[in-house]
Amino acid sequence: MTRREPKTLDQLLPRVLARLAEQSGRGRALGPVWSATVGANIARHSRPHALEAGTLVITVASAEWAQTLSRQEAALREQLNTRLGPNTVSSLVFRLE
Repeated sequence: MTRREPKTLDQLLPRVLARLAEQSGRGRALGPVWSATVGANIARHSRPHALEAGTLVITVASAEWAQTLSRQEAALREQLNTRLGPNTVSSLVFRLE
């Protein structure tokens, strides 16, 4: 039997939060992961709202933010899935608050 290296809380917590968000449908639990992924400036203007069937709904402060983040969707999904686990987020939807 091969022993794996123990995981740190920073490695485990995002996946636990993703599981909770998926089960509850509420994406707000992913706030810390979203902030760490996008940075403080973007996080001030957007936040996770719901996670259902791999679709993460992000509320944004304006249409301009929705457009900006839509252009970055592929990169954001890749970064989120690196933190949350493969294929956790299959698409991002941006909605006005």
